Order: sequence, then C-alpha cells, then structure tokens
Amino acid sequence: MLLKGFEVELFTGTYAGKNVGVASAITEDLSDFVKEPDQRNLEYITIPDKRYAVLKHALLIPRQKLRRWLDCQKLTILPGSTLSLGNTKVFERSDSENSYHSFIEKNYGTNVVTASIHINLGIQNLPLLFSALRLVRCEASLFLALSASSPFLDGQATGAHSQRWFQFPKTPSNVPMFLDHAHYVAWIEEQLGKGIMQNERHLWTSVRPNGPERPHVLNRLELRICDLVSDADLLLAITALLELRIINLKNNMKKFDPIEASSQKQEELALLADENDLNVAKSSLDANLSHWKNGKQIKCRDWIKEIILEVTPLAKELDMFDLLQPIESVLANGNQSMIWLNSYYKGESIKSLLQKGIGEMEREETNFIQMNSTF
Repeated sequence: MLLKGFEVELFTGTYAGKNVGVASAITEDLSDFVKEPDQRNLEYITIPDKRYAVLKHALLIPRQKLRRWLDCQKLTILPGSTLSLGNTKVFERSDSENSYHSFIEKNYGTNVVTASIHINLGIQNLPLLFSALRLVRCEASLFLALSASSPFLDGQATGAHSQRWFQFPKTPSNVPMFLDHAHYVAWIEEQLGKGIMQNERHLWTSVRPNGPERPHVLNRLELRICDLVSDADLLLAITALLELRIINLKNNMKKFDPIEASSQKQEELALLADENDLNVAKSSLDANLSHWKNGKQIKCRDWIKEIILEVTPLAKELDMFDLLQPIESVLANGNQSMIWLNSYYKGESIKSLLQKGIGEMEREETNFIQMNSTF
C-alpha cells in the first residue's frame, strides 16, 4: 500500500450558486487553508496516509471546518470545477503584492480559476516512479472521465464535460514521455533556461513527479487531471483504482510500462495521451480513445471496465475491492457532468443544479461527522 494525499481546491459562494471570493479572510482565520491567485477559490492539503478510512476523515473534516466559517458569512462551498455562473471577465486577486500571482493574472487570466483534485501517491523508488508516470499519463484521461464536473461556464453549457481541462493552460504545451529521472531533470532545466517555465512548479500537465526539492529530490506521483470530486467515496474509489494500477505495474513492468509494452514510439505515446485527454474533456465516458498498447480505438467506458477487471484479483487480495464500487455507479449512471447536463437539457437551471449539489455536499459531511463522532 502506498502513502496517499490530496490537494483539494474549492470554490466559495452563495447558496444560489454565485461565486464569492473570501480566500484572503479565510486563510487569516483558518491555518489549514491556502490562497489561490484568485479570491474565489482556495485549497487544503491532507496529511499522507495509507489507510482509506483515515483519508476519508482527512477529506471531510476540513470541509466541515470551512463550512462553519462560511456559515457566519451566509456563504457555502460550491460544487463543480469552473465558474459555473461567472464572472470570467474579472480576475479577483487574493494577494495584490504577490509577483507570481501578477504573472498568473497577466498571462492566463481567469482560465486558471478552476477547482480540482490533485491525487498524490508516495513512490520513493525513482525507476518505479517514472514508469508509473508513463502509465498514468497514458491513462489519465480515464480518471478525468470518472471525475468530470465542469460542464458550465458563465451561466451556459459549454458543450464540454470538463470545461476546466479545456481552458486550463497546459504548460509547457509539449511535454515528453519522460524516460527516467535524468531525462526529466535535463528537460526541466532546459525549460527554465528558456523562460518557458517560470519556476520548477510551473509544470501544468495531467500528471507530474513531485517532491521536496523538484526536480532533483522526488518522492511521489501527482495526478492533476481530475475535476473536483465532491463525493468522498467516489474520490477514494478513483484513488484506489490508481493505486491498484501502480501496484500492478510494480508487479509486472514489462506488461504495464508503455515504453516496454506499447507498439507506439515515445513521441507517439505523448501525443496519444494528450489527444485522449482532450477527447475525454469533451465527451468523458462516451469518448472514443486510442489505447496506448496498440493505438486501436476503444470507448472510454469500456477501457475503464477493462482496467477494473484487470485489477480485481489484486483488489480482492488487498481487501480493496469494496472501495471500487462507486465507480460502477458512475459507469452505469454517468459522472457529475453527465447527470447535470441530462437535467439541464430537460429544462432545469444551472442555479437549481448547483443548489442541489450544495445540499449533497452538506449532507455527506453531516452524515460522516455523525457516524464518526468518536473518531
């Protein structure tokens, strides 16, 4: 079992679904939260742990603490990963003195004002870490499909299931499939030298290596592609699938490392992965994707089912099979974006959908606290 931790970005706003920026005030009062460049969202980071029961607690307790603060302002936590009701024309700075925030506002504007989940898995072995990065990059689109929750922007349906992934600026625009640590370090130093990246954190891609002294000291894989997953059980299911995939890889590198097992070349794998990400951002579970093993077309939903079958023996062996069950519900009923769009096209307003989502998040936290009052 691997250490696992989350970086959770959230929007704050009214019970009518309108975004309201209060991050500066929140971070003065609540040390668990950190500001993003725009006031309307903020982030908390969970302490890494191997145990899924502890991780659920770590995900929901900060939300409950934040909600108590917001209640005093008659505000709440908003579901979704984009400014569903707007306003994207205005950047609301959280720190006017921060030079990096100035750079973000000037170069990207509100394209970066999104909420997401970053899933971190501890991997100290560098050859395994870079092998896992290759596999996860080739399959990152599947995790986006399970998490998609951003079909709206500025009060309109955008036509995408993950508007967030469409608009968020991938930087640099072309990232290779890293062969090993030395390749990664040399490439990062080249990007910094050319000014393409502003600092070692300025690598905004679907998955990246992370650690205390990037690019030289690394200890984890960070999956960055997922939209905000409000349902903690679904987030843990997605995380369990990711962890099982990496353990499968560790047990059989030749079968699961794309550099070893694919008929595609290194450059082709990078292009294929990026194209799959965009196809899923558009159509999520219904997207037609190219499989990294042979380049053949496969429906996203079918690929996820294939992977679940592949990890099932290991999941049962590690007593993790029950953790995966929320994924079955998503495959059968659709992800958050698909459910919202189905109601939207039947005439329900975005405001109403957001209000229902607000209520669902509140109930999840309340039920969990009541069931775990002696945790």
